[in-house]
Amino acid sequence: MSRLSPPEQRKQAERRGRWSEWGAALFLMAKGYRILAMRYRVRSGEVDIIARCGDVIAFVEVKSRRDMMAAVDAVTLASQNRIRSAGDHWLSRQPDAARLSLRYDIVAVMPWKWPHHFKDAF
Repeated sequence: MSRLSPPEQRKQAERRGRWSEWGAALFLMAKGYRILAMRYRVRSGEVDIIARCGDVIAFVEVKSRRDMMAAVDAVTLASQNRIRSAGDHWLSRQPDAARLSLRYDIVAVMPWKWPHHFKDAF
């Protein structure tokens, strides 16, 4: 049995993460959300998905783990702050920002299960 080298493991994890983000985006669209941005990056942070449903903007962190609680626990305080910072940057560029409600969500993606959407997770 051959083990993957660390660079190959990193590539595989990146690929799995991208697939999870696309799956989460499709899941959110099926729930009536409109995807405004994916992998929104600024110097101070990153948001996996920015979605809108009515006047609610959801800044969504996608975590792919073996179980739901491991996915939720993987969103640390530091990552929450980076998501908030990137979300603030995105929001500052929106002309209708004053009338929008903000929410920070987590979508947990687990193997062979439907994604689980935690609204207003942090």
